[in-house]
Amino acid sequence: VEELRVLSQLPDIYERLAQALAPSIWELDDVKKGVLCQMFGGTHKTLSGSGKARLRGDINVLLVGDPGTSKSQLLQYVHKLAPRGIYTSGQGSSSVGLTAYVTRDPETRQLVLESGALVLSDGGICCIDEFDKMSDSTRSVLHEAMEQQTVSIAKAGIICTLNARTSILAAANPRGSRYDPRMSVVDNINLTPTLLSRFDLIYLVLDEGSSEFDEKLAKHIVSLYHASSEGPGSNAGVLDQAVLARYVTYARQYIKPELSEDAVRELVSGYVQMRQLSGQKGTVTATPRQLESLIRLSEAHARIRFSSTVDKEDVDEAIRLWRVSLKQAATDPSTGVIDMDMLTTGQGMAARQRTAELRKVLLALFKNRKGARMVLSDLLREINDQVNMPITADQLNQALDAIVEEDGNEWLILTGPHSMARNIRVR
Repeated sequence: VEELRVLSQLPDIYERLAQALAPSIWELDDVKKGVLCQMFGGTHKTLSGSGKARLRGDINVLLVGDPGTSKSQLLQYVHKLAPRGIYTSGQGSSSVGLTAYVTRDPETRQLVLESGALVLSDGGICCIDEFDKMSDSTRSVLHEAMEQQTVSIAKAGIICTLNARTSILAAANPRGSRYDPRMSVVDNINLTPTLLSRFDLIYLVLDEGSSEFDEKLAKHIVSLYHASSEGPGSNAGVLDQAVLARYVTYARQYIKPELSEDAVRELVSGYVQMRQLSGQKGTVTATPRQLESLIRLSEAHARIRFSSTVDKEDVDEAIRLWRVSLKQAATDPSTGVIDMDMLTTGQGMAARQRTAELRKVLLALFKNRKGARMVLSDLLREINDQVNMPITADQLNQALDAIVEEDGNEWLILTGPHSMARNIRVR
């Protein structure tokens, strides 16, 4: 314990711990710092004066990026270091495998409840690889576990609620195996916005592909196999994995930091600045859920220093980590503006405005075409001749669906899938 206390007094302990986390993975410093804060976590609170509401202290992190960018390797490191780490793959996981399942005891022949991955990792971290390849039914059980931190079971006469106070570290690949920067995170990966919004930090781990980056990365990888090779970074002076594991366990068990007055003022002012980040009216850059994330990250950073109070420096680092992840994940690719609606609804303000304008153009066109029949490809060609900005088939389909959703079948009857051969009949 004394050794850990001495370590916590080092001025660069935050940097040293981040360096000790997966030292074989080159760079990704901000990603490692975010995952490090997840391992320490915030403090769980129970508000006795308001119906005993429980506030979660666990931090959820999502890594999205190109194949071969060390996402799975980072998950393996965390799984081994975490006090109660469970590693599972989205491809081989089912909803009962994550929550709990009912089986019959071979000796007594009585029905018994067996815990799944989320319940077994209670008080630790559940690492889920290939998160994008999970089925919809499997993902649906995560909504309750990630926010309420419980798993409700009603099977074979067994009705109960199990604790799942776990942090989730997930890794996902884009749909086409390569991240498209022209599309939003929601469009790149097959995840619902309601699930994405439950992650405190969303990191894009992309393959940059520059010659300078490739050379440094190649030298680092070769140095792992050949001791005499000159790699960009050396493991000399890096903390031992066993020391890091003990450090994390001790901090989670004994360090319970509380917010100081300076931290409270900094959180409030930081949240107000985050709300005004885009500078555009109608664009949401932060929600109360992000403010709670900042509090958890600040507490985790204070735990790293073995501090009993959350100070201004902890809040500053939490805001910096949040901005790094938000700048990548919540930026509207069409405008370059940070918009939280990209994560919460899958569409930014610019896309919603474009759909509304396109809807007006379509309604004006349909007034003069009553009884007409057409396919989507012909309508797309005609619309692009009328408007200045080129319209894609997806945008046209969204506008058509919006017309049917708002006005029913008063204007249109749509048949067929979302393709260029979709049939449109004007009433």
